[in-house]
Amino acid sequence: MESSSIELPGSEVEACVLEGDRLSVRFSRAFIVKSMTGSAERTRWHQRGELILGGVALEGDLPQGPLVCAGGDVGENVYTYRDMIPIPLDSRGRASCNLRFAGTDQRLVAQGDSVMLRMFDVPKYIEHLRPGA
Repeated sequence: MESSSIELPGSEVEACVLEGDRLSVRFSRAFIVKSMTGSAERTRWHQRGELILGGVALEGDLPQGPLVCAGGDVGENVYTYRDMIPIPLDSRGRASCNLRFAGTDQRLVAQGDSVMLRMFDVPKYIEHLRPGA
C-alpha cells in the first residue's frame, strides 16, 4: 500500500485567498513524499494543490504571496499534522491551520469547520530517497 503526504517546509504557496468563509492556500509547488508499506525507500514529487478550510475564522492578516512555507500545523478534528498534510484529506468537524513562511514574520492562523486538500495536474518525479543517503 502506498502513502503520500505533502512536506510543508519548502512547499511554495502562490496565494492565500479568503472568499466569504472559505480560505484557500494555493500551492504552486507542493513537495510530496510517497512511500510503500514495508519499504524503507521513498520518492519525492511535486504537484500543484490547494488546502481549503470552510467556515473559517482568520486570526490576524492574510499573508501576501508568493511565499515559501517554513512549516506548521494542520488540524483535523483530534489529529494535528506537523509539517505535513496527508493525501487524501477531506473532513468535516474542527479544522485548523497555523503556517509559518520563510523570510517573513507573516503567519497564517485560522480555525474552521471543514478541511479538504485538492491536488491538480499530474505529480512530477524529483528524486528517490534512500535511507542513510
